[in-house]
Amino acid sequence: MKQLTLVSPGRWWLALTFVAFSTFAQNNVIQPFNGKNLDGWTPKVEGSTKSQWTVGTARIDPADPKKLVVTPGGHELVNVTSGHGQSVDLYSTALHGDAIISLEVMVPKESNSGIYVMGEYEVQVLDSFGKDSNPGPGDMGAIYGAQPPSHPKYRAPGEWNTYEIHWQAPKFNAEGNKTANGKFIKIVLNGVTIHENLEMKGPTPGGVDGKEKSRAPLMFQGNHGPVSYRNIKISPLKS
Repeated sequence: MKQLTLVSPGRWWLALTFVAFSTFAQNNVIQPFNGKNLDGWTPKVEGSTKSQWTVGTARIDPADPKKLVVTPGGHELVNVTSGHGQSVDLYSTALHGDAIISLEVMVPKESNSGIYVMGEYEVQVLDSFGKDSNPGPGDMGAIYGAQPPSHPKYRAPGEWNTYEIHWQAPKFNAEGNKTANGKFIKIVLNGVTIHENLEMKGPTPGGVDGKEKSRAPLMFQGNHGPVSYRNIKISPLKS
């Protein structure tokens, strides 16, 4: 168990110290999800809404293609919400800055989630099957509100998608003033590069607290629809 203190220019974070239950592999690869339980993850409180995140093996519900059913004993991080506003976002206690984030994600029909790099910059997760030739700014792989993906290859609901996100964190001076914007150096979806050198002047909507930092958690959107994540790794960014 390793204690991590968040370095941040935002006052909300200065008082927080996270205890990360992450597994650290060789070469400083962080595995924020242990594949067994929700240790190392924190729900983002939204009123009285309860978290519907669990661990198991997810598949499309045979009775409803818009839902997931979960079998216990698997190694997936699954949000089994029944619909919009029925669950909450979930963020890691492990923190990262510059990183390569790799993972697999699966959604049922018409579902919606998001990968929030450093808790603030959303890479869209959506059922966009059939929209490969004309993706929009809210489709799978889009940087929400910033840029649609280029030439994506989408997979059908219930199939697993692979992401590899190369991220350069924003930089700050000793006074906490930002000296460089964050940047998506490259995003690869299902083996296809869909973004390159996309500079982020600020956060996208719906993040942990809307404040940019030098180190922050990984967050998955859970307040929109059912989704399953697995094989989540945060590796050092290669120069």
